Amino acid sequence: MMITFQDFYLLAPELVLTLAGFAVLMLGLIFPRMYRETLLAIVLIALAGALLFAIQHWSNQPATAFYGMINVDKFSAGFQVLFIIAAALTVMLSLNALEATYLSYSEYFALILFAAVGMMLMASSAHLLTLFLGLETLSVSLYILAGFRREEAKALEASFKYFLLGAFASGFLLYGIALLYGSVGSAGIPAIAARLTQNAGLAAQPLFVTGLVLMVVGFGFKIALAPFHMWAPDVYQGAPTPISAFMATGSKAAGFAALMRVLLAANVMTAALWQQIFWVIAVATMAIGNIIALRQDNIKRLLAYSSIAHAGYILVGAIANNETGYAGVLFYLLSYTFMNVGAFGVVAYLAKAEQEYVNIAEYRGLAYRRPFAAVTMAIFMFSLAGVPPTAGFLAKFYVFSGAVQAGYLWLVILSVINSMISLYYYLGLVVVMFMQEPEGEKAPFTPLPAVGIALIIAAFGTLNLGLFPGQWMDKFQALARSLM
Repeated sequence: MMITFQDFYLLAPELVLTLAGFAVLMLGLIFPRMYRETLLAIVLIALAGALLFAIQHWSNQPATAFYGMINVDKFSAGFQVLFIIAAALTVMLSLNALEATYLSYSEYFALILFAAVGMMLMASSAHLLTLFLGLETLSVSLYILAGFRREEAKALEASFKYFLLGAFASGFLLYGIALLYGSVGSAGIPAIAARLTQNAGLAAQPLFVTGLVLMVVGFGFKIALAPFHMWAPDVYQGAPTPISAFMATGSKAAGFAALMRVLLAANVMTAALWQQIFWVIAVATMAIGNIIALRQDNIKRLLAYSSIAHAGYILVGAIANNETGYAGVLFYLLSYTFMNVGAFGVVAYLAKAEQEYVNIAEYRGLAYRRPFAAVTMAIFMFSLAGVPPTAGFLAKFYVFSGAVQAGYLWLVILSVINSMISLYYYLGLVVVMFMQEPEGEKAPFTPLPAVGIALIIAAFGTLNLGLFPGQWMDKFQALARSLM
């Protein structure tokens, strides 16, 4: 057995971003005063190259690399495109006035690339150890990025909390992998699926069930499912705003990609007990996120609890365990990337070198002061609330349709009720921006172009997915069929 050029070609998106990350680090050492705009250009070129390889892999036949450790198929390619979009928007948002005060470090941009590599490995994993390697690559990068404002107490608190709880979650996940290996005799995901097909009783053995439970706990932390969500509000509030957006979108999507790989291999969603467990988790996640969000006056904490609630909605599509549900999950994750990065992006857009506007009261009359920011934020709030014709409405429609087809009518009813609760705090912000008078004098404002371009891209993606969903759903349904 030999490692061939084909193996490296199949891993090309990850390799491109890895080499670019090391190149950015070396350039930072050689030219310590390199302009941030130059670093941004290098990162965007690398992401564009990785995107081209991911699109090529989408068109190719499924294949494995490195002795079956990496699986390259439509599933991995689709998620790679999503991660690249999230990373590109994140680095563009990072060129705002506040981040300019400390982002003279090339490590920041390199860590975003390394985090994207970890996400890609999680989506491409055909082996549980490769999955764990991807998770740790992602997690370590985000631990550092969360505390990158090293002079702020909240940033250091966010980084420490995320590291401490993330270390426990990683321990649960690794112990679960060990138990699965002990019960099945292999850590390869296809081998686990084949062994369970040959011996259906294996799925009911205590060792296997315990291992799977521990793995779900580990993934639940990364996705911020209840009751493993406690870290999200504090970390999102303390981390730099672009990194909060990256964690809420790319990291969540990577967690769902890995979870779906494992659940499909273990054929979990066909067991009544597991269906009931995930049913309860989904409802609890939605309810906790939406109810606590009603009491928030900090936009970053509000979006954190909103992110928790949306994890519950996305889980509904996975519970459906059918083509419509899985296609809906992928459509939802792409839509959520645009609308959530956009919502955090408005906060970054308005930031000044000495101040970040995160209290909802500070957005009073924003439409009179900054109409572009107010209109884009309204688009993202309407989409997060699920108001047509935005992407958020179609995303919820598809995951709920899959659940109805699978017979989960009460789950969908509870999901719709939770979605109606969320209207209060999403539209409440719109009311503050458009229907209340501004206070004080209009201060001078000079936003950087990259942040505005990122907001335009996010708004376009949100509206395009809502107005023209057919072309996207055709691709996601083809992807879902390749999984079933």
